[in-house]
Amino acid sequence: MPAVEASVVIARPVGDVWKYRTKADNLPDWASVIDRATQITDGPVAVGTQWRGAIGLVGIGFTWLVEFTHCELNKATEFTSVESKLAFTCSTTFEEVDGGTRFTCRVESETGFGGLFGKLTGPIAAKASSRALRASLENLADVLSRRRRIRAHQAIDFSA
Repeated sequence: MPAVEASVVIARPVGDVWKYRTKADNLPDWASVIDRATQITDGPVAVGTQWRGAIGLVGIGFTWLVEFTHCELNKATEFTSVESKLAFTCSTTFEEVDGGTRFTCRVESETGFGGLFGKLTGPIAAKASSRALRASLENLADVLSRRRRIRAHQAIDFSA
């Protein structure tokens, strides 16, 4: 399947987006195809960090184990599947822009289907993956925007 890529501008500083996005437990809150995710190694995200989880897309569900192969604080990450029914790589970039952070995510994967069936289903899977990625990034922006409003709201003293 061809790579799918999408970007979104999030009205938050790069450090906030990085901190939220690099916690595996947050993935199901914004990535619609992720059913569960957890970090299985200790410490902050770095090269060698591993996450385990489950995904469901176009009626196909599977578990995965990924390992970070690149990690540049507040700039970029990349992880690749090391155990999965479907081989995939996900790379992300975090760029400071007017109004916040441009977050870009690129996913490359194999369909797992060969021959004529793979040629017929590949474009359908690519389109579904592209839509799911765009929707997930919009969800991410919404979730981080809500967190900002909640924090601002909580800072108000209602005791007066």
